[in-house]
Amino acid sequence: MKFLATLRNDLEAALAGRVPSRFTHRPQKIIETVSTGIPEIDSLTGGLPRGSLTEICGPPCSGHMSMLLAALAARTEKLEACALVDGHDAFDPLSAEAAGVNLKHLLWVRCRNIDQSLRATNLLLQSGGFGLIALDLSDIAPQTVRYIPLNAWFRFQKTVEDTPTILLLLDQESNTKTCASLVLSLGRNSARWSAPPEVAQSQSQPNSLARLLDGSGVHAKVLRSRITPVTAISSHPDFAPRAEAHSQETFRGYSETGFEVRTMWSYSGAMTSSPADSKL
Repeated sequence: MKFLATLRNDLEAALAGRVPSRFTHRPQKIIETVSTGIPEIDSLTGGLPRGSLTEICGPPCSGHMSMLLAALAARTEKLEACALVDGHDAFDPLSAEAAGVNLKHLLWVRCRNIDQSLRATNLLLQSGGFGLIALDLSDIAPQTVRYIPLNAWFRFQKTVEDTPTILLLLDQESNTKTCASLVLSLGRNSARWSAPPEVAQSQSQPNSLARLLDGSGVHAKVLRSRITPVTAISSHPDFAPRAEAHSQETFRGYSETGFEVRTMWSYSGAMTSSPADSKL
């Protein structure tokens, strides 16, 4: 036993600082994070980690598109080149531009199936030069996405590692297991309805069933996180990562959404969502 201990010490001394191995000590890796474009989500997650895979999962109409547009707007505002691999050809450029996305800095890859989406994502990761690459599978049935082998996510994670690129995956169920550094789960609460002004003011139709969509409660929860941010995302003294948070998402007609103030949150500004976020 003494001989083995001496041999191990000799190996550690010889390999230290040269070859990473389980025998050598490696300091904890610090991951740079950037804003998601939504201060409430920043306070919950610490931001989007660079050089890592981030997964945002949740059922339809739970805020995927709002988060995607906010992240793209935040990165293209900094003049970073971004890429969107659209797994179901559901992206709306007009809505994205209204949400603040600089389309001149966005590469939109329109795909028709998962195989095309995975190949396009792999090519973009290999090419480099992108600040954010988003793979949107949120409009594809969960049963189909489940058949993606785990080694595909592991390959993506290893490819993006030690690069300044943010790899963002959007789907309905969490599929990346431990390959993702951050997994955020979205959910939707019951919708709120209000009577149209003309119906509310009319006394002749007191039992009218006409209603307008006034809003829908949305909540977000961190399922997994290995992030150690370099600096705080927001200068607000009360912003700190939390295990769970809730927001209020308001729909005006079927085009504009925004987060209202609720408890500790203080986000303002309108974002435009796609029809996928506003369907019931």
